[in-house]
Amino acid sequence: MRSVGAQIALLLVCLLVVLGLLFGAGWWLVSRWDPEVPGPAPVAEGCVARAGDVSYFLTPEQAKWASVIVAESIRRDLPPRAASIALATAMQESSLRNIDYGDRDSVGLFQQRPSQGWGTVEQIMDPWYSSGEFYDHLVKVKGWQTGDINDVAQKVQRSGVPDGYRKHEENAKALASVLTGNTPAGLSCAVRQATPEKSVHQQVLTKGLKGKVAVSQTGGVMTLTAKSPTLAWAAGQLMMASVRDAKVRKVEVGREAGQGQSWIMLPDEYAVWGGTPAPAGTVATITFG
Repeated sequence: MRSVGAQIALLLVCLLVVLGLLFGAGWWLVSRWDPEVPGPAPVAEGCVARAGDVSYFLTPEQAKWASVIVAESIRRDLPPRAASIALATAMQESSLRNIDYGDRDSVGLFQQRPSQGWGTVEQIMDPWYSSGEFYDHLVKVKGWQTGDINDVAQKVQRSGVPDGYRKHEENAKALASVLTGNTPAGLSCAVRQATPEKSVHQQVLTKGLKGKVAVSQTGGVMTLTAKSPTLAWAAGQLMMASVRDAKVRKVEVGREAGQGQSWIMLPDEYAVWGGTPAPAGTVATITFG
């Protein structure tokens, strides 16, 4: 039989163990819920495009206008290279923002000048018009399909900084590859505040993807049936690029092929695409809300 002293010592040990467990549990709860305790910081609102070894961040505004630039290239049946050149140009000229000011009378995404025949200020401030004008000029440049991206862009723009587009080439090619659907599951976004009154996603469908993607919608779920798997991925990721305006919550591509991949928007991190690639999938499903 243990002595009274041994029993007391055992009780003290047990008490210390219990107190240690309670302290550990309390610290875990405080660190999890108390806002004063530092934790992982939420990511910046916007989107990240990843293709190969390149990752490129865009604010919600930049992502939205990039979707217009790329959708216009798809509407014209231009190859992804055209979108790469246009994106590199807009990255340099306006940082992918539709601004109403610039050098002398330059305005818009591409800083086009009314005095040089690009159109009126009102026309140029329409991203669809200005993108179309850029492509109209681009396809007239001899060898634009294979020439140096910086040099081709300069022939279109006639900029005072003739080598300024070069530093954007890799990011532009990665972003173009993702938004044209040539890099599946290459986009992820995080948004905490939606502003649906400024949505452009319907224009992407009715202009850029018109005749290439069939659209049906039931409640908050939109189904996009494309003519090819590449176009299905383009449609899905172009919709994601308007995640703040369109309140995109979930995107699925290729599920009708028995496999497919899905993405669910998380407000504080760039969610990873899940599932198994479905090379033959031609349907993208967008859930809003």
